[in-house]
Amino acid sequence: MEHLALTRRSFHMLACGAGSLCALPPAWAAPGAVVWRLATGYPAENFHTVNLVAMAREVEQATQGQLRVEVHPKNTLFAMNAIRAAVQDGKAEAGEAIMSSLVAEVPLAGADSVPFITHGYADAMRLWRIQRPLIEREFTQRGLRVLYAVAWPPQGLYANRPLAGMGDVRGLRMRAYNATTARIATLMGAVPVDVPAAELDKALADGRIDCMLTSAVTGVESRVWQSMRFFYDIDAWFPKNLVFANGKAWDALAAPSRDALQTACAAAERRGWADSAAAAARSMDELRRNGVKTEPVSYLFNRDLRRLGEHFSLDWVRQVGVGANDIFIPYFDGR
Repeated sequence: MEHLALTRRSFHMLACGAGSLCALPPAWAAPGAVVWRLATGYPAENFHTVNLVAMAREVEQATQGQLRVEVHPKNTLFAMNAIRAAVQDGKAEAGEAIMSSLVAEVPLAGADSVPFITHGYADAMRLWRIQRPLIEREFTQRGLRVLYAVAWPPQGLYANRPLAGMGDVRGLRMRAYNATTARIATLMGAVPVDVPAAELDKALADGRIDCMLTSAVTGVESRVWQSMRFFYDIDAWFPKNLVFANGKAWDALAAPSRDALQTACAAAERRGWADSAAAAARSMDELRRNGVKTEPVSYLFNRDLRRLGEHFSLDWVRQVGVGANDIFIPYFDGR
């Protein structure tokens, strides 16, 4: 057997486990190395977090240890809703947040949460390409640097009975967890029922809701087949996670380290979108294995949903102001 020198570093790696996210203390970095702390609220096994760790590994390899990015998952550095402010204030060098959580500060971040305007990952990526320079401008004004964004799997429609058209939704109890989903329920003729994420499993087990909008991934995690056996793949919207850095920390990097980080982030964005699509496909397979019937909605039902999308788009433009046209005019013109 090959001899293994059990250094402090190798002991730490063994103690944390292979592929672990345990952050090595800065004292073990290369001499003169810069260490960045990246905060995220998502757990280690989430595909977004796995992608962050892969990006950090690539940066460390490309810079020969001169720049190390320590990923701190599951709110261990800052709570999810405090990450953006912590990075802006320089308490952490980088962070990750779902873009819908940033709309109070950056209203244009809400474009990807406008429902029923995307028809797949290609549309979602095109929306991000249009949205990105505007988000970068807003973030720059706040002392932040956009690194990359990755979409979550799309939101679909679950139900405990077949839905042939919009009329079949009327009167059903639909899960709502924010103002947008409550309004969607109302406009579809359903009765909104407030069910936070932490209560979803119990609500399904108790039969408190008849239908809901969420992803195939969340459906699997929540064992949706307890009460809902129908899933309609409508690509309602593609929420995105945004990874960003403190602007001063970015500017302070040596040029080779900055270039390596930029290259690794571009690769992470490509990899993350592919991972999202793969996670969606795996979850769809798992739903089918557990007896959930997965299918597209009818032509007329889809038409009605897209009309709702136009309604929400106009509302969002009125709410955000003329700047929203810089996103939606090129987006809809390019379809």
